Amino acid sequence: MSRKEIIVSNVSKEYDNPIAELVQVACKFDSNITLESNNRKINAKSIMGIMAFNPSKGMSVNIVADGKDEEEALLAMEKFLVCE
Repeated sequence: MSRKEIIVSNVSKEYDNPIAELVQVACKFDSNITLESNNRKINAKSIMGIMAFNPSKGMSVNIVADGKDEEEALLAMEKFLVCE
């Protein structure tokens, strides 16, 4: 299991449809990916979960990935959320 805490950048400025695009990034990987913030945990592959979670600028988020490609998944999610 890999975990990293990040601060979300302004994803709504960087992407046309950030919620759908974030789910697409997560779905590229076999690993289970969870986003955690303020005692909330959601499956990053769930569009409804991401909509409810609403990652927004300045939000502190823990990305947790567990599986055979967890390191790659963690890096891809981080790059998306911090707009690198």
